[in-house]
Amino acid sequence: MKEITSFSQKYLKKNLPDLKPGDKIKVFQRVKEGDKERLQAFEGVVLAVKHGRGISATFTVRKISAGIGVERIFPLHSPMIEKIEVLGHSKVRRAKLYYLRGRKGKRVRMKFGLEKPEETAPGAAEEAPAEAPVAEETPAPAESAGEEKEAETKTE
Repeated sequence: MKEITSFSQKYLKKNLPDLKPGDKIKVFQRVKEGDKERLQAFEGVVLAVKHGRGISATFTVRKISAGIGVERIFPLHSPMIEKIEVLGHSKVRRAKLYYLRGRKGKRVRMKFGLEKPEETAPGAAEEAPAEAPVAEETPAPAESAGEEKEAETKTE
Protein backbone atom coordinates (compact mmCIF):
# COMPACT_ATOMS: atom_id res chain seq x y z
CA MET A 1 0.00 0.00 0.00
CA LYS A 2 2.86 2.37 0.78
CA GLU A 3 4.31 1.76 -2.66
CA ILE A 4 1.07 2.85 -4.33
CA THR A 5 0.80 6.08 -2.35
CA SER A 6 4.46 6.92 -2.86
CA PHE A 7 4.14 6.22 -6.59
CA SER A 8 1.04 8.41 -6.96
CA GLN A 9 2.52 11.29 -4.91
CA LYS A 10 4.71 12.44 -7.79
CA TYR A 11 1.66 12.84 -10.07
CA LEU A 12 -0.36 15.00 -7.66
CA LYS A 13 -0.64 18.69 -8.51
CA LYS A 14 0.54 21.09 -5.84
CA ASN A 15 -1.09 24.44 -6.74
CA LEU A 16 -4.80 23.56 -6.75
CA PRO A 17 -7.48 25.83 -5.30
CA ASP A 18 -9.75 24.50 -2.59
CA LEU A 19 -12.87 23.47 -4.55
CA LYS A 20 -16.22 23.21 -2.79
CA PRO A 21 -19.74 22.61 -4.08
CA GLY A 22 -21.34 25.91 -5.05
CA ASP A 23 -18.12 27.51 -6.27
CA LYS A 24 -18.21 29.22 -9.65
CA ILE A 25 -15.05 28.17 -11.47
CA LYS A 26 -13.35 28.33 -14.84
CA VAL A 27 -11.38 25.24 -15.89
CA PHE A 28 -8.74 25.63 -18.60
CA GLN A 29 -8.17 22.32 -20.36
CA ARG A 30 -5.61 21.56 -23.04
CA VAL A 31 -7.24 20.35 -26.25
CA LYS A 32 -5.24 18.79 -29.04
CA GLU A 33 -6.62 19.20 -32.56
CA GLY A 34 -4.36 17.65 -35.16
CA ASP A 35 -0.90 19.11 -34.67
CA LYS A 36 -2.10 22.16 -32.73
CA GLU A 37 -2.76 22.41 -29.02
CA ARG A 38 -4.92 25.11 -27.42
CA LEU A 39 -6.64 25.94 -24.15
CA GLN A 40 -10.39 25.58 -23.86
CA ALA A 41 -12.26 27.16 -20.94
CA PHE A 42 -15.28 25.61 -19.24
CA GLU A 43 -17.03 27.92 -16.79
CA GLY A 44 -19.72 26.72 -14.43
CA VAL A 45 -20.80 25.74 -10.93
CA VAL A 46 -19.19 22.91 -8.99
CA LEU A 47 -21.88 20.32 -8.23
CA ALA A 48 -19.73 17.75 -6.47
CA VAL A 49 -16.19 16.92 -5.42
CA LYS A 50 -15.60 13.19 -5.13
CA HIS A 51 -12.97 10.67 -4.12
CA GLY A 52 -11.07 12.89 -1.71
CA ARG A 53 -7.89 14.72 -2.68
CA GLY A 54 -5.89 11.76 -3.99
CA ILE A 55 -4.92 10.80 -7.52
CA SER A 56 -8.46 9.57 -8.28
CA ALA A 57 -10.21 12.77 -7.12
CA THR A 58 -12.80 14.25 -9.51
CA PHE A 59 -15.11 17.25 -9.58
CA THR A 60 -18.31 17.86 -11.54
CA VAL A 61 -18.99 21.24 -13.17
CA ARG A 62 -22.33 22.29 -14.66
CA LYS A 63 -23.10 25.20 -16.98
CA ILE A 64 -26.04 26.26 -19.14
CA SER A 65 -25.15 26.58 -22.82
CA ALA A 66 -27.83 27.77 -25.26
CA GLY A 67 -30.54 26.81 -22.78
CA ILE A 68 -29.24 23.27 -22.32
CA GLY A 69 -27.47 22.08 -19.18
CA VAL A 70 -23.99 20.69 -19.78
CA GLU A 71 -22.04 18.79 -17.13
CA ARG A 72 -18.44 17.65 -17.25
CA ILE A 73 -16.52 15.50 -14.82
CA PHE A 74 -12.86 16.48 -14.56
CA PRO A 75 -10.10 14.48 -12.88
CA LEU A 76 -8.58 16.87 -10.35
CA HIS A 77 -4.94 15.92 -11.02
CA SER A 78 -5.20 15.45 -14.78
CA PRO A 79 -2.18 16.67 -16.76
CA MET A 80 -4.62 18.00 -19.40
CA ILE A 81 -5.98 20.60 -16.96
CA GLU A 82 -3.80 23.69 -17.22
CA LYS A 83 -5.36 25.74 -14.41
CA ILE A 84 -8.51 26.23 -12.37
CA GLU A 85 -9.75 29.74 -11.48
CA VAL A 86 -12.26 30.26 -8.69
CA LEU A 87 -14.55 33.12 -9.74
CA GLY A 88 -16.83 33.16 -6.71
CA HIS A 89 -18.28 31.25 -3.81
CA SER A 90 -21.88 30.74 -2.79
CA LYS A 91 -23.25 29.50 0.49
CA VAL A 92 -24.72 26.04 0.06
CA ARG A 93 -26.04 23.58 2.59
CA ARG A 94 -25.43 20.36 0.66
CA ALA A 95 -22.34 18.39 -0.26
CA LYS A 96 -23.77 17.45 -3.65
CA LEU A 97 -25.87 19.94 -5.65
CA TYR A 98 -27.56 17.44 -7.95
CA TYR A 99 -30.93 19.09 -7.29
CA LEU A 100 -29.85 21.91 -9.65
CA ARG A 101 -30.32 19.52 -12.58
CA GLY A 102 -34.10 19.73 -12.28
CA ARG A 103 -34.24 23.50 -11.94
CA LYS A 104 -34.79 25.93 -14.78
CA GLY A 105 -34.46 29.67 -15.29
CA LYS A 106 -34.05 31.87 -12.24
CA ARG A 107 -34.35 28.94 -9.84
CA VAL A 108 -30.90 27.73 -10.92
CA ARG A 109 -29.22 31.00 -9.97
CA MET A 110 -27.13 31.11 -6.85
CA LYS A 111 -25.89 34.17 -4.99
CA PHE A 112 -22.18 34.43 -5.67
CA GLY A 113 -19.77 36.56 -3.75
CA LEU A 114 -16.04 36.76 -3.73
CA GLU A 115 -13.91 36.11 -0.71
CA LYS A 116 -13.38 38.82 1.89
CA PRO A 117 -12.02 42.00 0.30
CA GLU A 118 -8.34 42.56 0.85
CA GLU A 119 -7.54 44.82 3.75
CA THR A 120 -5.87 48.09 2.94
CA ALA A 121 -2.46 48.96 4.27
CA PRO A 122 -2.46 50.93 7.55
CA GLY A 123 -0.98 54.03 5.89
CA ALA A 124 -3.57 54.02 3.11
CA ALA A 125 -6.49 54.42 5.54
CA GLU A 126 -5.11 57.70 6.89
CA GLU A 127 -5.10 59.40 3.51
CA ALA A 128 -8.35 61.20 2.81
CA PRO A 129 -9.75 60.73 -0.67
CA ALA A 130 -9.85 63.81 -2.86
CA GLU A 131 -13.21 65.47 -2.44
CA ALA A 132 -15.25 66.12 -5.53
CA PRO A 133 -16.05 69.80 -6.09
CA VAL A 134 -19.48 70.71 -4.83
CA ALA A 135 -21.75 72.12 -7.52
CA GLU A 136 -23.19 75.46 -6.46
CA GLU A 137 -26.74 76.32 -7.29
CA THR A 138 -26.88 78.31 -10.49
CA PRO A 139 -29.39 81.14 -10.85
CA ALA A 140 -32.48 80.30 -12.85
CA PRO A 141 -32.42 81.25 -16.53
CA ALA A 142 -33.63 84.76 -17.40
CA GLU A 143 -36.82 83.49 -19.02
CA SER A 144 -38.11 81.82 -15.89
CA ALA A 145 -37.14 84.86 -13.75
CA GLY A 146 -39.09 87.17 -16.09
CA GLU A 147 -42.14 84.94 -15.92
CA GLU A 148 -42.04 85.01 -12.10
CA LYS A 149 -41.97 88.85 -12.13
CA GLU A 150 -44.92 88.95 -14.52
CA ALA A 151 -46.86 86.58 -12.28
CA GLU A 152 -46.15 88.78 -9.23
CA THR A 153 -47.32 91.96 -10.98
CA LYS A 154 -50.57 90.34 -12.10
CA THR A 155 -51.46 89.16 -8.63
CA GLU A 156 -50.96 92.63 -7.08
